[in-house]
Amino acid sequence: FVQETLLVRLKRATGIATLSPIHRIDRETAGLVVFSVRPPERGAYQALFRDRAIGKAYEAIASGPPDGALAWSAPLTRRSRIEEDPDAFFRMIETDGEPNSETRIELAERRGAWARYRLAPITGKRHQLRVHLNALGLPIAGDQFYPTVRRGPGEPEDYAEPLRLLARAIAFTDPITGQARRFESGLRL
Repeated sequence: FVQETLLVRLKRATGIATLSPIHRIDRETAGLVVFSVRPPERGAYQALFRDRAIGKAYEAIASGPPDGALAWSAPLTRRSRIEEDPDAFFRMIETDGEPNSETRIELAERRGAWARYRLAPITGKRHQLRVHLNALGLPIAGDQFYPTVRRGPGEPEDYAEPLRLLARAIAFTDPITGQARRFESGLRL
């Protein structure tokens, strides 16, 4: 598994041994990943995430909100405490307590029973977007873990039904050059 990770494959393909992921996504998520090349500068880029100075844009296909749901006329903000599921290490759950996750959710388009959502995570908890949409009763299409586990970590993946979650774009002011940077995935849901 390690030899087939994006990091190892890129190091092999480019010959750049110092590559290190700055913006990571779940294996099932499509889209943008950002890497650092120079170790002395890596901390400055990591600080952007810690200080929440990064704009992240995702898209997801999920169940549409109930008809006439007035709450969807404007973006929603979901704040909750997300922790590892004590019964399944590979899943996360919302629990009581001080919120440690925040996502802005906006209905972008509706097509019958399905909808496309724009998601802007403020924090970066594991499976945060999947957990937040699922908690709203809007599980992401193709999700193998939420709301119910359809495939455990050691079981074969169903590539015919991929997770419809896309890391669309990332934007920040470069801490080294001071330039505005924006990277966008060429993929579409």
